[in-house]
Amino acid sequence: MPTKKESAQHFLKLSAEGKSREAFKLYVGTAFKHHNVYFKGDANTLMLAIEEDAKTNPDKIFEIQRALEDDDLVAVHSRFRQNPNDTDYAVMHIFRFEGDKVVELWDFAQAAPAVMINENGMF
Repeated sequence: MPTKKESAQHFLKLSAEGKSREAFKLYVGTAFKHHNVYFKGDANTLMLAIEEDAKTNPDKIFEIQRALEDDDLVAVHSRFRQNPNDTDYAVMHIFRFEGDKVVELWDFAQAAPAVMINENGMF
């Protein structure tokens, strides 16, 4: 059985590849809710939005940088671009699990500025 950290990472990879239905079927629990302010808070709405985004942006670049697991919580820090010419985004997903299923999800993104003051970058 995969760890929660492995499940969260696989969920994100499948979603980025346009396989949101598979990701949700494998990893999302029936009591799922999310906190993305741009969509209704249910699983189906988010799954369809991810699916539509994959169709609109088939050349999406999604690279997991690091992941942390603490009891029922997993945090995944990623680098993301809608297409190769797009701005880099630092993205953080926080998953809450019950058993082996995701029941709650938060996501936050920050665009990389054109001029970065911090010499360490975002990744």
